[in-house]
Amino acid sequence: MNLLMVQRILGLMLMMFSLTMLPPVGVSLAYADGHSQPFLTSFVIVAAVGALLWLPVHRVRRDLRLRDGFLVVAVFWICLGLAGATPLLLSDVPQLSFTDAVFEAVSGFTTTGATVIVGLDDLPKSILYYRQQIQWLGGMGVIVLAVALLPVLGIGGMSLYKAETPGPVKDQKLTPRIAHTAKAMWFVYTLLTAACALGYYFAGMDAFDAIGHSFSTLSTGGFSPYDANLGHFGSAAVDGVATAFMFLGGANFALHFSALRHRNPWLYWQDTEFKAYFWMVVVVIAGTAIYLLQQGTYGTLGLALRHASLHVVSMQTSTGFTTTGFAQWPGALPVLLMMLTIVCGCAGSTAGGMKVIRWLLVFRQGVAELKRLVHPSAEIPVKLAGRPVPQRIISGVAGFFAMYFIIFATLTLLLMMLGLDQVTAWSAIATSINNTGPGLGDVTMTFRDIPDSAKWVCAIAMLVGRLEIFTLVLLLTPTFWRR
Repeated sequence: MNLLMVQRILGLMLMMFSLTMLPPVGVSLAYADGHSQPFLTSFVIVAAVGALLWLPVHRVRRDLRLRDGFLVVAVFWICLGLAGATPLLLSDVPQLSFTDAVFEAVSGFTTTGATVIVGLDDLPKSILYYRQQIQWLGGMGVIVLAVALLPVLGIGGMSLYKAETPGPVKDQKLTPRIAHTAKAMWFVYTLLTAACALGYYFAGMDAFDAIGHSFSTLSTGGFSPYDANLGHFGSAAVDGVATAFMFLGGANFALHFSALRHRNPWLYWQDTEFKAYFWMVVVVIAGTAIYLLQQGTYGTLGLALRHASLHVVSMQTSTGFTTTGFAQWPGALPVLLMMLTIVCGCAGSTAGGMKVIRWLLVFRQGVAELKRLVHPSAEIPVKLAGRPVPQRIISGVAGFFAMYFIIFATLTLLLMMLGLDQVTAWSAIATSINNTGPGLGDVTMTFRDIPDSAKWVCAIAMLVGRLEIFTLVLLLTPTFWRR
């Protein structure tokens, strides 16, 4: 284990992260909200901590191995929660405890979108902008951004990229060099964010709201500067823009890159995972809209489709945007939407959850096992896009499922032991580990009223989910630390 090299990288990345405290200072000055000081102070503190880590080991030059990459990613995301909480803790508006500040920051960086803050409409613009910004940075992953920049400093980044990138297959690169791959991902991410901001602006938002909501849309984060979330606007055009770009945020960004590079939209339809993702969204939207119309929740098919589309895509992509209290929808719809968060979007997207590709593999493995019962001697491979899937990947997905549900059950029981009722406990863990935001029961709109101990459990679940279970759990195994 190259601990000195790990320390050097963490120091560099914290110094890089400290620079993200400066844009909110500009927003504060532009809107004269008088809240630039917490961000300036946070910039100094985070930069100083990074420098103190980096200076003693700045001359260390060693290759970064895969285990070191996992350690850097896990520790840095924990540090992000603490460092990102600094301006929220130093600000007197809103007045947050240490627990609440860390919870809000972790929720932002992991693009969960769960909040403990009420009265968002009256907060300073700089605070509101900062909440949106941290979701945008967390969406594609601060680590992936660092991978694009670290080669300039003489540090390779493949191990970081493997540890950070979501999905069961992490060896595929869009370009020959890993730094170019990270830059390509960020180019597509930024391009789609700009297009989303323009869409919101032409739909009626002002520039501040358009930029802020585009940050939390493409990152599938779900933060909004308003307590009523997207319901604040009451606009079909805004809902349409949000639905479209949330759907794009839930698709594989490597696929976006390939379609743009080859100027061939047909590439989307040639991708097995994207087709499954598309049809799942279409079928659930149709079923939800018809049921809402039959139950009289909305008077017209147009209204039912509008609200069904936004909320289904929002939960399917783990964004968490809302326009109405879907928790009060009739029948099993609230539970259905929560269950969508377990599946979520595609691998290589900003969405949380277990990813469509894993569910596809598990389903096809189940079908293959049924065929083997009838033909015990037959060799029946599991295929995707007409090609057999390596057994190593199938085993990895099976292990992921097992670990996911064990952790899910354990954390749910822990919340119930801390005093939460069954509905609140399971939905709080579901929305946290799947990085979604809204839940059911006492966490429908905010996590403010649950105990501090429960907030820490949910924050851990957010980190575990954002890093796809194994990255954090691996650090708890003796094998990882054994030479």
